[in-house]
Amino acid sequence: MTIRTLIADDQDMVRTGFRMILSADEDIVVVGDARDGREAVDAVRRERPDVVLMDIRMPVLDGLAATREIRGGPGPTPAVIILTTFDSDEYLYEALNAGASGFMLKDAPADELVRAVHVAASGDALLAPAVTRRVIEKASRQSAQPAAVEAVSRLSERERDVLRLIAKGLTNTEIAEELFLGEATVKTHVARILQKLPARDRVQSVIVAYRSGLAYEAD
Repeated sequence: MTIRTLIADDQDMVRTGFRMILSADEDIVVVGDARDGREAVDAVRRERPDVVLMDIRMPVLDGLAATREIRGGPGPTPAVIILTTFDSDEYLYEALNAGASGFMLKDAPADELVRAVHVAASGDALLAPAVTRRVIEKASRQSAQPAAVEAVSRLSERERDVLRLIAKGLTNTEIAEELFLGEATVKTHVARILQKLPARDRVQSVIVAYRSGLAYEAD
């Protein structure tokens, strides 16, 4: 599968560097770039990428606002990976609430950037880095716990197993290996989990897992 990717950053050298890194992967095609959030939103509508690499601090429209607009659009929307030099819980929390699929610091190794694009394109969330987990735990304390407990109670035992591993940051492939299931079966479980929980995506399902206490349960 060819992964159509868009790069949004106000620094020319950053966009050029990311393009070189991603273009070296035979499965990734960079379909465009943008110098600010407004250009990013327009480019998404025009190019219909699968994944957007989004800087936070940009002129005209910042990356968080652009992410909200992109993810709140009609029909299928691209996964958005927030890229920044700022290791800040506030930015992380806002990015996840805006609908981002994950958060990476710009000084991450090149191979991690490529892997992030593949992970996001597959529908997984980038939850493994400790910095992202920290903000998810913070987000889990933002609303009442009983509602999350009730929502999780609607899941089957196997769906609870899958959600617990999602909360640990495992991808569908890793979950399949851990539970000795086929990857297609895991995808079906994930789809059912999102239907049963008040969660629009994988990241939100992890927040519910923490709010309910399921994420803290032993395997």
